[in-house]
Amino acid sequence: MNYLQDKVAVITGASSGIGAATARALVAQGARVVAVARDAAEVEAFVATARQNGGEIVGHVADVTVAGQMKAMAQFTKDAYGSIDILVNNAGLMLFSNWTDFATDDWEKMIEVNIKGYLNAIAAVLPFMQQQKSGHILNMDSIAGHHVVPSAGIYCATKFFVQAVTESLRKELSVHLGIRAGTISPGVVDTGWANKVSDPEGRKAAQELNKLAIAPEAVAQAVVYALNQPAMVNINDIVITPTRQDW
Repeated sequence: MNYLQDKVAVITGASSGIGAATARALVAQGARVVAVARDAAEVEAFVATARQNGGEIVGHVADVTVAGQMKAMAQFTKDAYGSIDILVNNAGLMLFSNWTDFATDDWEKMIEVNIKGYLNAIAAVLPFMQQQKSGHILNMDSIAGHHVVPSAGIYCATKFFVQAVTESLRKELSVHLGIRAGTISPGVVDTGWANKVSDPEGRKAAQELNKLAIAPEAVAQAVVYALNQPAMVNINDIVITPTRQDW
C-alpha cells in the first residue's frame, strides 16, 4: 500500500543532492512536495525540471537559519495544501578541518545550519502537526552521528545533536501525540560537498573520502521506505553506507 499518496511533504535543502533526489522520489509516490531552499534561481530551476515527469511540486525560498522565514514557509504550506504531513529536515553543511586549523568560521556555519536550521524547521511545522494530531518528522542525520571521524569534530557533534533531538522527539511526540520522528544516517554520498570545503587540507581529505560515495538517489529510496509506513510503524533510524565504507 502507498501511504504517501496525497501527503504534503516539506523538504529543506531541496534544490540539489539528497534533497532534490528525495523530492523527486516523493513526487513519484504521489506526495505533494514543497521544495525549500535559499537560492531562488536554483529552486525555480529544480522545480521546473521536476515537474516534467508529472506530479505536484512547488518551490519556496527560505533560509533555514532564519526562524521567521521558516515560519512563513510553514504557513505557506498550510495555506496552499491544508496540512503539513511530513518534514524532511535535510539542509546541512559538512566542512572538514582539523582542530589545529582553527577554522572557526566553518564551525559557526555548521552550527547555524545543522543545529539551528533543524530546530527552526521543527518549530515551524510542529504547531500544525499538533493541530492535526499527526505528522512525520524525518531528520537527515549521518553515519557521523554514530561515529566520530577524523577532521570532522564539529560536523560529528552537530549530527550527534540531531540523533539526540530525534530520539527526544520520538519519545515525546510519537509516543504521546502520534507524531512520528526518525532519522536517516547516510555514509558518504556524492552531493558535491567535498568541493565546498574551504580549508585546503580539509578539502583534500574530503575529496579522497568522496571516491567511495553512493548516489543521492540511494538515500532517497531509504527516505521513501521510512516514510511509506502505516501509522502504527515508526522507523527510528536507517543507516545506509557505500559497500566499501568501513566505518
